[in-house]
Amino acid sequence: MDESTVYRLRAGRVPLLISLPHTGSEIPWAEHGRYRSRALASEDSDWHLEAVYGPIAEALGASLLVPRYSRYLIDLNRPSDDRPMYAGANNTELCPTRFFDGTPLYREGRAPDELERARRVEHFWQPYHGALQRELARLRALHGVALLWDGHSIESELPWLFEGRLPDLSLGSNAGQACGAAGLQAVAAVLAGQRSYSHVVDGRFKGGHITRHYGQPQDGIHALQMEMVQAIYMLEDKAHPPPRPLQEAKAAQLRPLLQACLQAFLDATTP
Repeated sequence: MDESTVYRLRAGRVPLLISLPHTGSEIPWAEHGRYRSRALASEDSDWHLEAVYGPIAEALGASLLVPRYSRYLIDLNRPSDDRPMYAGANNTELCPTRFFDGTPLYREGRAPDELERARRVEHFWQPYHGALQRELARLRALHGVALLWDGHSIESELPWLFEGRLPDLSLGSNAGQACGAAGLQAVAAVLAGQRSYSHVVDGRFKGGHITRHYGQPQDGIHALQMEMVQAIYMLEDKAHPPPRPLQEAKAAQLRPLLQACLQAFLDATTP
């Protein structure tokens, strides 16, 4: 695993990169004074996804890219110009100012200004995206194609962001623009062929910045986003302080389906 101050990259041998941009939970010590004390637990992180995906990446020979720092510092799945991802809905920003329940993250008057946002882009956002770009370029040069799987997780119910309960698995392709039809259809078929988890394709989560920006199938780069509810692999209980624990029995049940999705993605898209 190659080390960086802001990310870890394990380079694989097949043309697949698994990116987990919201798994980081650390907030630099120098920034602690800006935040409300509750924020220091990074409760809205995509908890335990490295533990879920790590064995799959190793088994498949896929590359794995994970960040060190919390999305509360900077959201790696937002564009650097901070354009909203989902028009007409509540959105979290490039440098989020609210928890997922809509309450403020920062102490009064301490939210980052334009200069601070630019500093965070330079020191945290750009290194992660630079590594992502270089790894996709390496894979495409070796294999003639590169596949990007952007892995995420979220609580099942978050009224400030969406109504009702989310499906267990939400596959996003930016409405078919980020991935060739064969790859998208192959993964969708795997999801349709099982009954353990509810699922949707290009529903509420069509893919964030990483999927939309890097998914260029006409140039040999195919991208999909998978958003999972945390209840299917870890404890999801608001009464339990974060980080809530991984439930390995649930994760062990989930991994074969995720691996089958990734294998189908590879088989359908690789020359």
